[in-house]
Amino acid sequence: MKPMSDIQDDKNKTLAGLPIGEEAKVISITGNTAVTKRLMEMGVVPGVSVRVIKTAPFGCPMEIKIRGYNLAVRRTEAESIEVRSLQSQNTNRS
Repeated sequence: MKPMSDIQDDKNKTLAGLPIGEEAKVISITGNTAVTKRLMEMGVVPGVSVRVIKTAPFGCPMEIKIRGYNLAVRRTEAESIEVRSLQSQNTNRS
């Protein structure tokens, strides 16, 4: 059996890997570019809930809902946002 810290790490993924309709919590944002700084200014910060609304053909861009508004992000930008699924957390509590 895996230690609890390893089990929690398995749930972390990037926003780009989150399925449509799934809700997650932002864990971190990697990078120090103007785009990542702008994302943080728009409210994409650790601890915030985010949900994937839809994606364009080939997955780019993708529409997310965060802090009550919809935001379109490129897949490369979404790959810099590490998230933890809230649905998997709820199933573990049951």
